[in-house]
Amino acid sequence: MSIESRPWGGFEVLAESPLLKIKQLALHPGARLSLQRHRLRREHWLLVEGLAEVEIDGTPRTLVPGESVDVPRGAWHRLANIGAGALLMIEIQTGDGFDEADIERAADDYGRVAPGAAS
Repeated sequence: MSIESRPWGGFEVLAESPLLKIKQLALHPGARLSLQRHRLRREHWLLVEGLAEVEIDGTPRTLVPGESVDVPRGAWHRLANIGAGALLMIEIQTGDGFDEADIERAADDYGRVAPGAAS
């Protein structure tokens, strides 16, 4: 498998089948993902290394290594690296589709959302 670079870090697909997709996410210090939701899948995040802030439907939560959180289908969510070092997260996706096109962004630090594109 290969690492997909993103402005916030990158990810590697560790396993994929019609039933699930497992990724390893790596975030740079201070970086965060877009505020997004998915219509076709839910996610389970397990923090492996670093200090994370997870926001789900407007509620923030801090995670330390070994802790995990469920992201329901349709929930607005965001992951941020609030530590000084690397952040490694395992993401397990289940549902009806795992394509990157299933990302609806409401806000993004890297200009991947047009203003007013989502509420």
